[in-house]
Amino acid sequence: MLKDDALQGKTIIVTGGGTGLGKAMATYFLKLGANLVITSRKLEVLQKTATEMEAETGGKVLAIACDVRNYDEVEAMLKQSIEKFGRVNVLLNNAAGNFISPTERLSANAFSTVIDIVLKGSANCSLALGKYWIKEKIAGTTLNIVTTYAFTGSAYVVPSACAKGGVLAMTRSLAVEWGRHGIRTNAIAPGPFPTKGAWERLLPGDMAAKFDFKNRVPLKRVGEHQELANLAAFLVSDFSGYINGEVITIDGGEWLQGAGQFSALEMVSNEMWDGIEKLTRGAKGS
Repeated sequence: MLKDDALQGKTIIVTGGGTGLGKAMATYFLKLGANLVITSRKLEVLQKTATEMEAETGGKVLAIACDVRNYDEVEAMLKQSIEKFGRVNVLLNNAAGNFISPTERLSANAFSTVIDIVLKGSANCSLALGKYWIKEKIAGTTLNIVTTYAFTGSAYVVPSACAKGGVLAMTRSLAVEWGRHGIRTNAIAPGPFPTKGAWERLLPGDMAAKFDFKNRVPLKRVGEHQELANLAAFLVSDFSGYINGEVITIDGGEWLQGAGQFSALEMVSNEMWDGIEKLTRGAKGS
């Protein structure tokens, strides 16, 4: 556990901060004293989350609708954040999009949609914040949420693997290039941390029971949201001031036991994929 004031005085932007793991990490940042900016495309969801967070923690939350695929919107979001809190110290690139499918079933648009949200979105936010930090001589910190298959690869999530692999390369590259400005860039590669919406898309219907992820993990359980939040808070705090360019895996040993998180889906028949696609289209949230 970090000290209650470990993030006091820091302003943190969390993309995809209105739901799921982004919400869990953002809430913990607030409990540790940070000011918070949460973004996604759905303002109504963000505002509801912001109200809940402020009531729970007593902290300050700014909710801003922002499509990270659009650089102008990212710059506008940053400007509003600075106007509200005076400065921004930390960027958490968490916004993501993913679904399972045999690659040959994908349209070009489906592939590019994931790339645009994950890779282009992370690049847009990193670029905007990097320019700002360098100009204002702020020793900022970027934390990127990737995945273990960013470095192992995995079948049936190829667009996500490509996008997250690109974010991982960006993490290491910017750590070297911007380190001289005091800017740290790191990443977390989570294993299975169930969230309602995301897991409904990835494992719809009874798929979750058939392919129970805890059976792939040596610890025989999935991750708890607070465990991820603990690691994220440490990496954006001053206690990790000499960590730069690293990707920290938090998966209970899953990838060491069997790399390729979704590769076991090779046993799914074409008929089953037809049903999965229908269920996936109906899943919402993150």
